[in-house]
Amino acid sequence: MNTHLTLGLALLFILLAALASLTLFYRQRTYRRAGSVRQLLELADRLESDLKTCRAGLQQAHAVMSLNPDLPTTGEQEARHAIDAGLRSLLQQRIWIRDKAPRATQQELDEAAITMSAARQRLQPLLTGLNQAQHALDNAVREHIRREP
Repeated sequence: MNTHLTLGLALLFILLAALASLTLFYRQRTYRRAGSVRQLLELADRLESDLKTCRAGLQQAHAVMSLNPDLPTTGEQEARHAIDAGLRSLLQQRIWIRDKAPRATQQELDEAAITMSAARQRLQPLLTGLNQAQHALDNAVREHIRREP
């Protein structure tokens, strides 16, 4: 009778340990998925901010350099179209996050985050160049103003 009680307690302990392990696994999986979705939303916010910063910088540079700021040049129109396309693509990504992320696999969530991070990395040198060009343009305008009688 002691043997049956010991065996029963051992089986109960094994079942409880398995249940605790399974619960821990699902909890970690849920936390990871929630973290991935949160990361996607943060990346989307940062990418949107980068694109809007780029658009504002281009508009400011065009206004300073243009003889008629109300008429965009061909290069400015192409840049504006590229930024608008980026914002449309970002909107599609946000819709995917809203509609598909809750049922997406962890791999799909990770791939979406990698894609968005890569887009931000490709945009960073352009933002840096735009910022440098804006500073150079500002300096040139100040210098021109100083030289005028």
